[in-house]
Amino acid sequence: MATQRTVTLSWAQRRELGPARDHDPRPSVRERCAAVLKIADGATAPAVARQGLVNPRDPDTLYAWLDRYTTEGVAGLTGHRHGGYRRSRLRPAGAGRPRAGGG
Repeated sequence: MATQRTVTLSWAQRRELGPARDHDPRPSVRERCAAVLKIADGATAPAVARQGLVNPRDPDTLYAWLDRYTTEGVAGLTGHRHGGYRRSRLRPAGAGRPRAGGG
């Protein structure tokens, strides 16, 4: 049986994560900080992913958040945008969508 991944936080780390969880203007950052704190409090990542957040997540997502936090700190939770393909990066500046009607 595989061992559950955990994280141990110092008082200073908790003091940094708590306000980010409660007051950061970005919902994704609040969610990530909450997940790390719950895992540090003893919950398993699969349990937090399934029932501990507003929206269910894949446990691998939480493991990725833990990896970023352990290597980069809170900056690892705030600096990585989620999502995928960004069409605006492929268009030249000033080029809009083609208009219907050829005009």
